[in-house]
Amino acid sequence: MKSRFALVLLTLSAAACSDAPTASLDVDQSPLFGANVASHGTSTVRWNRKSIALFRARGGNAGRVNAYLGVAQYRAALAANDAKHGQTRPSLAGAVAAASARVLKQFYSLDVASIDAELAAQRAEPPFGSERNRDFSAGEAIGDAIGVTVLALAATDNFGVTNPGTPPVGTGKWISSGASIVRGGLGARPFFMTSGSELRRQPPPTFGSAEFLAALTEVRAFSDARTPAQVAVSQAWVPFSGVVFNGIANDLIEKYHRTELEAARIIGYANAAAFDAIIACFDTKFAYWFIRPTQADAGITTAVGLPNHPSYPSAHSCESGAFEEILSDAFPDEVDNIAAIAQEANMSRIIGGLHYRFDGDAGLAIGHEAAQLALTRRGIE
Repeated sequence: MKSRFALVLLTLSAAACSDAPTASLDVDQSPLFGANVASHGTSTVRWNRKSIALFRARGGNAGRVNAYLGVAQYRAALAANDAKHGQTRPSLAGAVAAASARVLKQFYSLDVASIDAELAAQRAEPPFGSERNRDFSAGEAIGDAIGVTVLALAATDNFGVTNPGTPPVGTGKWISSGASIVRGGLGARPFFMTSGSELRRQPPPTFGSAEFLAALTEVRAFSDARTPAQVAVSQAWVPFSGVVFNGIANDLIEKYHRTELEAARIIGYANAAAFDAIIACFDTKFAYWFIRPTQADAGITTAVGLPNHPSYPSAHSCESGAFEEILSDAFPDEVDNIAAIAQEANMSRIIGGLHYRFDGDAGLAIGHEAAQLALTRRGIE
């Protein structure tokens, strides 16, 4: 069964979307649509869904929050697992829960009571599976300590601190709306890259070139004939593709009955790789300051809000490429479906009038390469 995203994209014109996806995961009931569904499988999924629900309610930078949440969960699960041969057998679920609560309370200070209540509810639930022989409180002690160390790491990551400078003026250059320029991951400390510029892309097509004009014409064609279904697919991926992909990752973890340690590793690496992809994305954006389609052609309209930063590459696609690579590695039977979903995220910004196709292609490439570095270099343990 195709997802509602794929079904919407199949309504796009064949000429404009010859590479549109034709298959996807059945995620109609996924928490990616905002539900706060408690997992009966792993603590990792339960708290990742809690994080998504908090973001939906409060906003903030979901990519940064989920990166540090995922790292804390994985480290907590590893530490509890390493301690299993001692006098006590710490609960991996308890370790993940406490680490998650510690991190989320820092980022969502208005929701401390809700987070504490979630932790208390989990503590009171009967253990399941291998957790029946483990000590939840001992796991909590481990997880809370891990959460403190991960928050100390986050406090020094330089996220949002680096000023991109004054936008250059000239033909083909992006023009700020006058609002604060969104800095994204510019200058932040990566998890896997050796520097923020390691994955910087080559320049976009020259403004006014045949390649550029073809891409601009495609965006204008979508804008001129955009249907309600096409608007819906653009809206479905707002504001960040990582939020949607976390929901998909959670569903896959539960579909394939992954263990706590496996779940934490998947969520941790997916979100940390996406964090690096956003660093590389904004490094590239501010290297070229490339003009948005709506600035190159005033007749182009957008289906959703236009963020105040340059066009090339697409940040949505950078995140999507990273998740695609990590999830494909973790779930090889779902490779085609995951690739289709990443293309849906990519196309959502083109049909929405926010990006050119080459923005999305470059973004997916950054995401893929960031994830490949993560899988090769490791390091969040």
